[in-house]
Amino acid sequence: MDSLWRNCGVCKNQIKHGSIIQKCSISSCRKHVFCSVDCWSVHDSVMGHKNAFAEEDRAPSESNNIPQKRKKILISSKKSSDSKESDLPLDILIVISKLKSYVKAKSGMNTSGDVGEELSKFVRVIVNEGINTARSEGRKTLMARDFKNIKF
Repeated sequence: MDSLWRNCGVCKNQIKHGSIIQKCSISSCRKHVFCSVDCWSVHDSVMGHKNAFAEEDRAPSESNNIPQKRKKILISSKKSSDSKESDLPLDILIVISKLKSYVKAKSGMNTSGDVGEELSKFVRVIVNEGINTARSEGRKTLMARDFKNIKF
């Protein structure tokens, strides 16, 4: 279990089969692996991900090449008020580039980087209301009509 599996995506140290590794939580970066949380942090600072975290994993063993159990490790100091329901994804639900374009066209104003997180909180509240409406009507599909009676 001590033969080379891959090299770290940052420091290029050897990662052996069966050793503990870190992966980026961002789906487009999943192909990269890192030997430590510090190396993942370097990757995150270069890539500039928002709300990313390191996921602890295990390199596949030589015999089966099947990854073992994963564990999420939050590195960012940002925390959401939705943390009560820890299984829910806390990704930004707004397309920031589209929002910035709209704000600029409408008012000539710039948009701060933290606006997406705050608006996502509002979107979650509205979606939860829509889910409750759909459930009360006995449906398992969320539809546009579920948002018609929501008061703002």
